[in-house]
Amino acid sequence: MPGNVLYVMTFLRFLSSSFITFLLLNVFFRQLKNETQNPIILLALDNSRSIPAGPDSSYIRNEFLPNLNSFKKELNKDYSLKTILFGNTSGISEEAPDFSEKETDIDNLISDIENNYSNQNIGALILVSDGIYNKGANPVYNAEKLQFPVYTIGLGDTTELRDVAIQKINHNQFAYSGNIFPVEVILSSKKYLGKMVTVSLTEPNGKVLTQEVKVNSENFLGTLTFTLNATVPGIQHYHVKTSIQEGEKNVSNNHQSFVIEVIDNRSKILLLANYPHPDVSAIKEAILSNGNYGVEYGLIPDFKKPIKPYSLVIIHGYSAANEQLFSDCKNNTIPVWIVDPSTNENLPGVKISGALNRQNEAEAVYNKSFGLFTISEELKKFIHELPAVKTAFGNYSLNNGSHSLINQKIGVVETENPAFLYSELNGMKTAVFIGDGLWKWKMRDFAEHNNTNLFNELISKTIQYLSVKSDKSFFRITSPKVVNENETVEIDAEVYNKSYELITEPDVTLILTNNANKQFNYTFSKSSNGYRLNLGFLPSGEYKYEAKVKIDNEIFVKKESILVKEIIAEKINTVANHQLLHQISSHTGGKLFYPSELKKLKEEILKNQLIKPITYSTNLTTNIIDLKWMFLIILIILSTEWFLRKRYSSI
Repeated sequence: MPGNVLYVMTFLRFLSSSFITFLLLNVFFRQLKNETQNPIILLALDNSRSIPAGPDSSYIRNEFLPNLNSFKKELNKDYSLKTILFGNTSGISEEAPDFSEKETDIDNLISDIENNYSNQNIGALILVSDGIYNKGANPVYNAEKLQFPVYTIGLGDTTELRDVAIQKINHNQFAYSGNIFPVEVILSSKKYLGKMVTVSLTEPNGKVLTQEVKVNSENFLGTLTFTLNATVPGIQHYHVKTSIQEGEKNVSNNHQSFVIEVIDNRSKILLLANYPHPDVSAIKEAILSNGNYGVEYGLIPDFKKPIKPYSLVIIHGYSAANEQLFSDCKNNTIPVWIVDPSTNENLPGVKISGALNRQNEAEAVYNKSFGLFTISEELKKFIHELPAVKTAFGNYSLNNGSHSLINQKIGVVETENPAFLYSELNGMKTAVFIGDGLWKWKMRDFAEHNNTNLFNELISKTIQYLSVKSDKSFFRITSPKVVNENETVEIDAEVYNKSYELITEPDVTLILTNNANKQFNYTFSKSSNGYRLNLGFLPSGEYKYEAKVKIDNEIFVKKESILVKEIIAEKINTVANHQLLHQISSHTGGKLFYPSELKKLKEEILKNQLIKPITYSTNLTTNIIDLKWMFLIILIILSTEWFLRKRYSSI
C-alpha cells in the first residue's frame, strides 16, 4: 500500500472518530437569530348609523371610502395595515363598512386594542369617526394609556341644528301590581329659547299624560317626572313623544318607547346576621336598589318570628349555632344564602377540610362553565378586577348538583376552589359565599364606574335565582322577556320523563310569530343537558312563540312572548364631536385630520421617526446530533476510507 494512501486513510479514520465522538458528547451550538417586524398601523373605522346620517353621507360613500381604500394600499407598502370596524363591538375586518351598528363604544375599541396588541410593534392608530359615542366611558382617559399616537379623521357635520330630543328615560325594569312608580323623561333643546314643548306619555290602556315645559336657554336640558300606576301584570308598553317644533329637521329623536314588567307579588327577604358587618349593609342596599324585593334585617339572637312568610333567608356569619335556623328553612323549603360562614361543617353544596383559623387572600375568577343563569359581559370582565377577599384555607370539594359562579385565585394560580356557589337538593336552593369582604367589591365598582350597578347585578341575579320557585313541569322553557335588537335571542328548553329524568330524545319545535302575524318554524338543537335555539338578531317588535314537544304520546305546549327593543342611541345625537377626536389625538401625540387630508396624514406618519421597524434577537440552541449533514459527512468519510482500503489492500 503506498505511504501517502496510508496517511490519507489514517486522517480519514481520525476525522470519522472525531465526528462520532462529538455526536456521543451531544455538543450543542448557539446562534443569534435576528427578526425584523414592520410597524403595524391600525385603521379603526366607525361603522355606526350616525356616520351616514349627516349631510355629507353621499360624499362619504362615493368619494371618501374609495380614497380611503387607495390610502390603505399606499400605507401597505411600508407598513403592516390592519382594518378594524367598530360600533357596539370591534373586530378585524376587510369588508366595506355598512354603517349598521346601532351603538358606538369608542372606549371599548381602545380597550380591545390595548388587550390584543400590547406586545406588538404598533406604530399608530388611525381613528375614523364622527366622535359621537353613546355607550361606554369617555374614551379620552383610556386613550392616554396607549403607547403610540392616535391620528383621527373627523367625519360628519359639527354644525348644531335646531332640535328637541328625548335624551333618556329613567324607569324601573319592574313594578309590583298595585304600586305607583315614577318615570323621568330627560329632555334637551337647542336653539329654541322661549318655546313651549309639550311632552306626552301614553300608557298601555291608551290614557295620555301630558306636561309642558318652557325652554329657558339655547342649550336646554330638563327633567320631567310622571307618576304611573302598575295595574295589569305582565310586560307593559309605554310611549313618550314631544311636540315637533318649527324648523326641526331631526324628528326621529322626538319619541321613545319603554317597557316595564308588572309583577303580581313582591318577594320578602329575611337578612339575618350573627353580628354587625359591612357586608350585610352592602347586601341590604343592593337588594333595596332593585325594587322587586322587600327586605327585613335583624340579628339572629334577637329574631323570634316564624320564617314561613319569607321567600329567601340570608344568613351572614353562619355557625354551628345556626343549624336550627337552617333546619327550619329546609323543612319549609325556603332557599338559604350563607355569607361568610364561620364554620366549615355542614355547608350546603361544598365540603371544606382545613383549619378555621387559617385564611387565604383570594381574588375572583369567573367560571366560564357556569350555566344556572346569565350575567352581563361587563360583570364577567369586572369579576376579574375585584379586590381579594378572605376565604377559608383548605381542600374544597363540590357536591353533586353544585355550581360555582366565582372561583378563587390564590396569587397567580387560578384554582377550582369555589368562592361563590349555588346548589339545589330535594327542591331546596342554596347559595354560599365563602369570603369576607363583599363590601370591597361594592366600593371597587363605585370607584371604577361611579355607580354600583355591577355589584347590584351580582346580588340581584343571586336573589332572583334563589327566590324563584322551581318549575316541576315535564317541559320547561327559559327565554328572555325583553332584549335589545343588537342582542342575540337564545331560548333554552328542558324535557323530563315521568321520573323527572332529563331526556333529549324527542324533538322540540317552535313557531315564532311577529307583529305582522308572519310565522317562522324552528327546531331546537340538542345537547347532553337540554335543548337550545338561537334565533339570532331579531328586528324590533313584539314576538310570540309556541314551543311543543311530544313525550310518551302526550303533547306539551309552552307559550310566551319576547319584546325586542329598538336601539335609538344613534338617532338622538347626530352632531359630530370633533373636539373629542382632537382631545384623543393631542393626548397621544397624534393629530386631527379631515377626510380631504389623507395625503397630509400619510406624510405625517412617514415622517414620524418613532414609527419604525423593530428587530428582535433570539438565541437559538442546536444540538449537534440534530444536524443531519453531520451524519452525511461521517458516511462519506467512512465510505472513502472503505474504498481506499478495498482498492489498495485486502479487507
